[in-house]
Amino acid sequence: MPVITCIDDLKQLYRRRTPKMFYDYAESGSWTEQTFRENTSDFDQIYLRQRVAIDMTGRSTASQMVGQDVSMPVALAPVGLTGMQCADGEIKAARAAEQFGVPFTLSTLSICSIEDVAEHTNKPFWMQVYTLKDDDFMTRLFDRAKAANCSAAVITVDLQMLGQRHKDLKNGLSAPPKLTPKSVANMMTKVHWGLGMLGTNRRTFRNVMGHAKGVSDPSSLSAWFAEATDHTLNWDRIRQFRKMWDGPLIIKGIMDARDAHEALNAGADAIIVSNHGGRQLDGALSAIRALPEIMDAVGDKIEVHLDSGIRSGQDVLKALAMGAKGTYIGRAFVYGLGAMGEAGVTKALEVIHKELDTSMGLCGRTDVQTLDRDILMIPRGFSGDWE
Repeated sequence: MPVITCIDDLKQLYRRRTPKMFYDYAESGSWTEQTFRENTSDFDQIYLRQRVAIDMTGRSTASQMVGQDVSMPVALAPVGLTGMQCADGEIKAARAAEQFGVPFTLSTLSICSIEDVAEHTNKPFWMQVYTLKDDDFMTRLFDRAKAANCSAAVITVDLQMLGQRHKDLKNGLSAPPKLTPKSVANMMTKVHWGLGMLGTNRRTFRNVMGHAKGVSDPSSLSAWFAEATDHTLNWDRIRQFRKMWDGPLIIKGIMDARDAHEALNAGADAIIVSNHGGRQLDGALSAIRALPEIMDAVGDKIEVHLDSGIRSGQDVLKALAMGAKGTYIGRAFVYGLGAMGEAGVTKALEVIHKELDTSMGLCGRTDVQTLDRDILMIPRGFSGDWE
């Protein structure tokens, strides 16, 4: 068993053990990847204020996200194709999250279906949905989530058009993967991954196949998704989705204070400040830079979470101290999943929890729910002074 000390250790194992097309799918952004890079590097500009001679015993990272008790305010973000990073990946990630006491969010474009995950877990998970114009599919998707006792819905609003990711095009990304001489040669070096995939029948988009009319294979799914993507999306449409779902509703993809107000008015219970991990609008601000303006605008009216760029417990600590009530990890748990399966997801959560707990104590705080900007040193102009 390798010694894992940080998320980057899991990333190195993940890179060695997972086929290139799926590693590249996770570890890339759109176009020049500026936003993808700055999502992580901008955290480095924020410093933590060390305090000493303060009683650091009795520390607690326990909190709540949309009324749900969590062992730390960190959820597993929705990630498409998670079941291609590791066989039955969504099931394994959901089980690890359940055992750790944090939310797991299932992507609509998952390999394991809502029903698959519900069958193999004991506690409710969250369901992510896209803003598609196929009303029949959307209504039934919400109904399926209700039947599976999903405890929150996460609506992704920043995928009206797909940002180009060069690596995915060059690799011919698909599920199941296209068998070319190059991809086969690479997959033959990933023995553990291959044996896992041979041992499962979950190798395509089971949340959509057989549930969307006319979708029976990967090619018909691509055509359906392109047609169902709603370029005309507006806030009235999101209010329609609010009527389809009577549980906690989280809107993901907010990067502007005006949109934060719109989400509040549409009936959201929480918003996620997110630029889709740098996979959509390249050249957008990092999520952590966008957070302060949104907190100032709506932070006292709605629960604000942050996604995009978190790779450590220190990143979580900084986001919480800036006002976020919850955070999300996507790539960080995918690294663990691809490296070591369910145990790797658990290890990723353990690493982040230890970093959060220890760093919080060294900042002189013992309760994650009392964090504020006093523990931070934020450079002037960090949030921007833009024309």
